[in-house]
Amino acid sequence: MADVLETVLENGLTVLIRESRGAPVASCWAGYRVGGRNERPGITGISHWVEHMTFKGSTHLAKGDIFRLTARHGGTNNGFTTDDFTIYYETVPSAQLDVPLLIESQRMGAALFDAEETESERTVIIAEREGNENNPHFMLYERLSATVFQKHPYRWPVIGSREDLDRITREELLSHYRDFYAPNNAVLGIAGDVDAAATLDRVRHFFGAIPAANTPTLRPALEPAQTGERRAEVRHPGANAFMQVAYRTPEVGHPDLYPLVMLDAILSGGKAVTWGGGGYMGRTARIYRGVVEERLAASAGSSFRFSVDPHTFSASLTLREGVSPEQAETALLQVIEGVANDPPSEAELARTLRQTEAQVSYGQEAVTSQAFALVYFELLGHWSDVNQHLDRLREVTAADVARVAATYLRPANRTVGWFIPS
Repeated sequence: MADVLETVLENGLTVLIRESRGAPVASCWAGYRVGGRNERPGITGISHWVEHMTFKGSTHLAKGDIFRLTARHGGTNNGFTTDDFTIYYETVPSAQLDVPLLIESQRMGAALFDAEETESERTVIIAEREGNENNPHFMLYERLSATVFQKHPYRWPVIGSREDLDRITREELLSHYRDFYAPNNAVLGIAGDVDAAATLDRVRHFFGAIPAANTPTLRPALEPAQTGERRAEVRHPGANAFMQVAYRTPEVGHPDLYPLVMLDAILSGGKAVTWGGGGYMGRTARIYRGVVEERLAASAGSSFRFSVDPHTFSASLTLREGVSPEQAETALLQVIEGVANDPPSEAELARTLRQTEAQVSYGQEAVTSQAFALVYFELLGHWSDVNQHLDRLREVTAADVARVAATYLRPANRTVGWFIPS
């Protein structure tokens, strides 16, 4: 991604602007280095709750104005919280770029946290949590995460525990907001039909006076080494049995990350992004051929994402009717862990790389995706990593893929979880 104007304002805000003249549209993304990993028992879920509250009114925007202003100009907007960061975006006609700049500057410096709105949102988030508790996939993911991670904050879900959601106070929410929603803890990425220099002037106008904060330096608990297989099981009413398996893997910046991305692509197809999500799942992928094509699972796949701290490489399957869990599990683990002794051929590696290149290229066509990529890679390292992404994947050899499979996808490093309908 060439021709990116990179600036750090005096208050610490990192600004990334890319001119992309394909259509009269611009996308603005604001990312904060705060998520589930910045929490502790007692306030789990607080980052996600703060995300909700920043839509509820600020000094110059009333409740609902963010959506009204964006929709008035034919734009879209949203926000989400992950383990590692919180991100918001607006995509609008480029002539209306001041709209997202106003919205995000108000979100950064002037959210109100009205007491009545705080309590109202408590009800909304608890209802969201209760809805998740009826979702078998969430139920197993929560149990599996708490089994994989014994100490690290990655062990709890981003939405938090019900007990903490019942007790978190407005004062705690406001304190969390003031600590982390500061320019020196944020990245602003803009891509579209804009003039970079003029856009930077508008950014300074909206954001330049927002003061930096004494954002806490976080050092989450180190996760002890895993020395044997762990297992988790949930029995609950549901339609289908399914399995998830997680293997501990290293953090962003580790030299094994790109071989692990290619390993994920060999197993279930190339993907456009590296923090989870969908991608190509063709009949040439090993998991498809070894588990779905063999009629042991209705669906199956794998996932690997970049993360600030060591996280996991995961795989899953949904059991086919008439197949025993033991039979399907054995087949999936054989496919996954078999890569160590059965490296991809040059033809397989080349085919998988082409799939990945196509997914990345398709994913970067829209300015919304371009701005997201700038912010995402900056939050996890440096925005220029997006330019090196495919080059680093092209450097991965079949021996690299086999080596990381042997290092990480091994029995002593795995946690197996099953959901069994009761």
